[in-house]
Amino acid sequence: MSIHIQAEKGEIAPVVLLPGDPLRAKFVADTYLEEVLCYNRVRGMYGFTGIHQGVRVSVQGSGMGMPSMAIYVNELIQSYDVRCIIRIGSCGALQEEVEVHDLVFAMTASTDSVMNLERFPLGFTYSPAPTYTLLERAIQAAREEQLRYHVGSVLSTDSFYHDNSDLWKQWARFGTLAVEMETYQLYTLAAKFNIETLSILTVSDSLLTRKELNSEERQIGLQNMFDVVFSIIRSNMKEKEYIPTNNE
Repeated sequence: MSIHIQAEKGEIAPVVLLPGDPLRAKFVADTYLEEVLCYNRVRGMYGFTGIHQGVRVSVQGSGMGMPSMAIYVNELIQSYDVRCIIRIGSCGALQEEVEVHDLVFAMTASTDSVMNLERFPLGFTYSPAPTYTLLERAIQAAREEQLRYHVGSVLSTDSFYHDNSDLWKQWARFGTLAVEMETYQLYTLAAKFNIETLSILTVSDSLLTRKELNSEERQIGLQNMFDVVFSIIRSNMKEKEYIPTNNE
């Protein structure tokens, strides 16, 4: 067991899906997995392991924001030997062509967080990226399903409510596709521990048009995201375990 995850060794699969919302983790387990084990209820942050079409998969809620997410990612990697973490979350569009319901695959992430100042000297900026093979397979899956998707940079912010409500416009001017709250730190930790990662996001609202998904539309958007992520996992199936792409 770790401090925030009560699973025993072996109860968590090598590949973990990481939604912020613990109830989304439960939804994924109930809808897409068989032979489900609930391995974590600490602080209401549910974690489940099950089988999806022959592949062992875990799904773990991580809360909102980089500090909360970093707790679970650190413990999943260091205490449970997880080798691949795929974020499944939502984001707000910063570009006109990025519409609600679309998918965003984060090719890199910027941030207003100071979390990496403890890792790199003042004046140095680290630019994290995902695992290219996972990104490539996400794009392939989206194309095969004829889904609307975008590939590019996202902004991971520490603040959901900003005093400067127009600050996002500067990020948009430099081509940032969307804003969310976790990807930058996820990619940083994946690089630190040499594991595979990707952030797959559903656009739930737009800061330009002020459009947002209603509950029914949001569910359809999530379905598209889940179709992509499970396509990635199935592509690496071998003997009921996920095999990291760098081991192929």
